[in-house]
Amino acid sequence: MVRQRTDRPGTGGGTRRINGRLLARLIGEAPVERPYYLAIARAVSGLVLDGRVPTHTRLPAERDLATALGVSRNTVTAAYAWLRDNSFLDSRQGAGSWTVLPDSATRGPAPFVPAAEQIDLGVAAPPAVDGLRDASFHASEQLAAHVGGIGYYPYGLPELRHAIARRYVERGLPTTPEQIFVTSGAQQGVTLAMDLLVQEGDEVLMETPTYPHGLDAARRNGARIRTTGVTPQGWDMEYLVDAFRQRRPSAAYMIPDFQNPTGALMDDDERRILVREARRAGTHLIIDESGAELAIDSGDLPAPVAAHDTDGRVLTVGSVAKLFWGGLRVGWVRATPPMVTRIMAIRQRFDLAGSVHDQLTATHLLADVLRIRAERSRQLRRNRDALLVALRERLPDWRPSTPGGGLVLWAALPYPVATSLAEVAIRHGVHPAAGPLFGADGTLERYLRLAYTRPPDVLADAVERLAAAYAETLAHPTQPRGQLYV
Repeated sequence: MVRQRTDRPGTGGGTRRINGRLLARLIGEAPVERPYYLAIARAVSGLVLDGRVPTHTRLPAERDLATALGVSRNTVTAAYAWLRDNSFLDSRQGAGSWTVLPDSATRGPAPFVPAAEQIDLGVAAPPAVDGLRDASFHASEQLAAHVGGIGYYPYGLPELRHAIARRYVERGLPTTPEQIFVTSGAQQGVTLAMDLLVQEGDEVLMETPTYPHGLDAARRNGARIRTTGVTPQGWDMEYLVDAFRQRRPSAAYMIPDFQNPTGALMDDDERRILVREARRAGTHLIIDESGAELAIDSGDLPAPVAAHDTDGRVLTVGSVAKLFWGGLRVGWVRATPPMVTRIMAIRQRFDLAGSVHDQLTATHLLADVLRIRAERSRQLRRNRDALLVALRERLPDWRPSTPGGGLVLWAALPYPVATSLAEVAIRHGVHPAAGPLFGADGTLERYLRLAYTRPPDVLADAVERLAAAYAETLAHPTQPRGQLYV
């Protein structure tokens, strides 16, 4: 990784710089992909996404990079234009051009915040379950028992910690309340775990594709991200084992339960191997269980990954948002009591404690979790099947996964047009999530993530709009027509 000063260009301070010779070496040998400008642009975007060229790094002048690569200046000009159009590059007259990430660029909508009039297939957030209002009402009644105190529970509300620990016991993992640290959602849990385990320059192993906010948490800590592949069919365990043995990462962030976005489910034997190899490599595991309670199809579920842990190296992150409601911002980290104490100290830097009312509400809902799971499963099965039927009818050349759980499916496209299609789809009133959002290397242009949290009739309408957007994308591609068939 290039390590230089981090001030943004044009702000009066210093800035990272990278010269043409070094950037050319990072891009690698002369690309075989045609056209050259697109190969160069994709290589640079990949360097930004995997952290090898940090954000706010000033790129070399077009002429310098062209000389280093042995291509024409027009080729580099076109590559920089592509990077700007796809929000990997920002420019200011007199200050040059510097790298940014798509979700932090100044152009375009945020990838997970569609306009209200659009049908949202990008955000995997289901409606509230039946019983939420009653639980909230009972929580308000119980609030009287807490208002006499200061209202801060740094480790989490005691009754909620007991309820979460009890649920782990029911799932086959002995757990005490002292092992539970309550957070304001799973995303905060992942961030705290990364802050605890990862320092600048550490290697972190992550799946590709994976949850974008997990990638962001690793990048913010200056991690060097290494990846291992996962598909809807699962993990290549030989490759995963090799990654641990060759890289020996400081931490690994994994989503073994209906993996987001592929929907893959890791079986018991694979979980045992995962923990064994992490132990041998000296790696801590951050296990994101946000979707663990979202099984759709019948069948026994594997025990939590931490059930195979013998030395406290597994930190498990959970949440009620996907099962109960996204507006209920309650999550947790399950770890050893000493780790819980360290996480609490980190959290205190910016957030003293979570909402007492939300935690009381979550406690009530956890007491009825089996009924709620069954209700959510029926709802998601209906929606998933409706979306699959609509895709088969209107977009038969797409290859969507059929996940056994979770909230999304991972659709393979015939051509690498996901980003362009997502942009066109917004004009048609539907918002999918393009595959590159879930990658660390600028790939996955052949994939879309589609959430099935909306009712069947809405999903059918969304697919109609997607089909129209797809036809427009192929008829008027933003990249040369030949690229569609690579």
